[in-house]
Amino acid sequence: MTKKQVAPRGLKRGDLVVEEIKRWITDRNLTPGEKLPKEAELQEMFGVSRGTMREALKALEVQGLIRLSTGPAGGATIERVTLDRTFQFLQNYLFFQDITIGDIYALRRMLEPEMAAMAVPHLTDGDLEALARSIEISDPSEDNVHPAVMQRIEDLRFHDIFAEACPNPFLRFQCRMINRMLETMVESSLHATMDEHQSLGEAAWRAHKKILVAARKADADEVRKLMHAHIVENQRHLDLLQAGLRSRLVLDSELRLGAGLPASLGPVKPPRRQPKR
Repeated sequence: MTKKQVAPRGLKRGDLVVEEIKRWITDRNLTPGEKLPKEAELQEMFGVSRGTMREALKALEVQGLIRLSTGPAGGATIERVTLDRTFQFLQNYLFFQDITIGDIYALRRMLEPEMAAMAVPHLTDGDLEALARSIEISDPSEDNVHPAVMQRIEDLRFHDIFAEACPNPFLRFQCRMINRMLETMVESSLHATMDEHQSLGEAAWRAHKKILVAARKADADEVRKLMHAHIVENQRHLDLLQAGLRSRLVLDSELRLGAGLPASLGPVKPPRRQPKR
């Protein structure tokens, strides 16, 4: 790209520079942690003004592809796009779609039992201990010091432990995205009664204990079967908590940067009601 080139109608010059930098990174097979040339050198390479280059670099940072830093050793460093940033883009897209709890669980029933079964041979002793701790934290007994909402979020972290052990990265990604949506549902269910939370918690706690027993035995088929039954039962309980769910956009300030998990998620809409017969 040179200074004489004109951006096509509807596309800003800075957008063209973003595309050129992406091609430059791809052609050189650069990896996270590697630095781009200094800003002045990039201006010279792509034949653009300082303002245009800064606009392009900021756009790449917003996309999560680079990290900008100041100072003598500063500049643009290539980053691995984080799960929380990816989820933000996905969730902002879903904000304008008619997504229901039933839609989410239809996909979850297909994906998560297989994901859990695939993870079983790869679970470490540390993973099994983490699953046991998760069950302990989410124990719905009255003497549990953790709030009900925190217990329900811990229920989802139990599933994330399986996801992280799954050897298929795309399946792992899809299941973690679903769990982030469900985490929002729990966080937005503050209207629910303690009895409703208790019922959901007891069902999940019992199911997780059975799944852990099968996982310790390395019985992938049994884990698959138990996980499917658990998800079917869980949906019935979540239907009771759906009345106050709202859809909204995810803000940058709500991302747990570095932790890989969004602090607040959405959207979920109540299930479509079937017409009375």
